[in-house]
Amino acid sequence: MTELLYGGVDVAMKVPPHQYRPVLSFYRDVVRLKEIGKEGARGFELGPIRLWIDEAPAMSQAELWLELFTPDFGKAAEHLAKAAVPRCDPIEALPEDFRGGWILNPANIVHLVREADAWEAPSP
Repeated sequence: MTELLYGGVDVAMKVPPHQYRPVLSFYRDVVRLKEIGKEGARGFELGPIRLWIDEAPAMSQAELWLELFTPDFGKAAEHLAKAAVPRCDPIEALPEDFRGGWILNPANIVHLVREADAWEAPSP
């Protein structure tokens, strides 16, 4: 891989509790997307993308969070820092050994930047 950053396959929709069940019902019952997930994670196949619906009690309105892959998080983090891209790691805890972090684009859209194993990342 020669690309430093490239699009991931996961999109997270953070939804306040009063909208959570209706949003799940919309994608499952109205749009009829294939439901995917495991314990605590509810999502849908959205073409080649996986749309994850997360209940977010601290939010008053829904947000979309995007994913970027990198073959080397250290180099990607350095590149992003030089470009003055803000980090927002406190927004959601990641596992201690996780090779990635949270950033914001200029419109304050959250992105997870993470190292990806070859089996889980599409070719850039």
